[in-house]
Amino acid sequence: MYHTWMRYFTPSPVHHRLGLVCLGVGLQHGTLPTVGPRTLDHHVAVVINAGSGWFRGPDGRRTAVTAPAVLWLTPGVPHHYGPDPHGGWDESFVDFSGPATTTYTELGYIEPDRPVVPLCDTAAARAAVGRIARAARRGNPLLEVETGAAVHELLVALRRDRADTNAEGDPVLTALARDAFQPLSVAEHAARHGMTPAELRTAVRRGAGCSPKDYLLGIRLGRAKELLAATELPVAAVARRVGYEDPAYFSRLFTRRVGTAPVRFREQQGRAVPGGWSNRVPDPEHPPTIPT
Repeated sequence: MYHTWMRYFTPSPVHHRLGLVCLGVGLQHGTLPTVGPRTLDHHVAVVINAGSGWFRGPDGRRTAVTAPAVLWLTPGVPHHYGPDPHGGWDESFVDFSGPATTTYTELGYIEPDRPVVPLCDTAAARAAVGRIARAARRGNPLLEVETGAAVHELLVALRRDRADTNAEGDPVLTALARDAFQPLSVAEHAARHGMTPAELRTAVRRGAGCSPKDYLLGIRLGRAKELLAATELPVAAVARRVGYEDPAYFSRLFTRRVGTAPVRFREQQGRAVPGGWSNRVPDPEHPPTIPT
């Protein structure tokens, strides 16, 4: 026996321009029938919350699936899967599409080459699917936008909860962030980790979805923005603080990546704070009480 609940949607062309749209959602459990063989024209994330089963891709190889896990079904790729015929499984699925899927794939959030990905937990993914299910009520005027936003959440949750992701953070990325403001080349960063530059590029691409150079640049420019907005340090001093001895080069780089010059950014965002901004992350659910 099994139980199935599902809804399907047809977002308009204007909603597709948001970048990511939800095409359907389902919650199923029990000894479900097998799916396929079939080929789809859109993406599906099948989140296995409990139980076990199998998956077969275009190469015909049968792969065991044990919860928690996610199955990535990608457009144009034949697939065939099903739960254990005796114990069954509990699954949530979300169908989605849109131009943003290309970028999510490039960043490693969607993994066409690894259709079965073990997870360490599915709580966050289930919460995102739950938001889609609640938004799926008949007559919801915000349906397409709410469900599309939840698909973004789902992809982030599935990326964060991969079983090969360290809950304390990727040690390579953590070390790069710590040393980001030092004037080190990518090769020198790699040597600090006992890695070749190619190995470091692979590790950072897998962990952050970008090159080491772009990862370091993002951290440097983020800190530069904070210093420009919250202090009155000269641009040359800001450049040195974030690892650039040549302020002219820093200004060109900042302008090219941010879209505005450092001085102009300060004019737009500046809010000098005596002593600088707090490093303590506030809790939005429990804001401090403001006296009246």
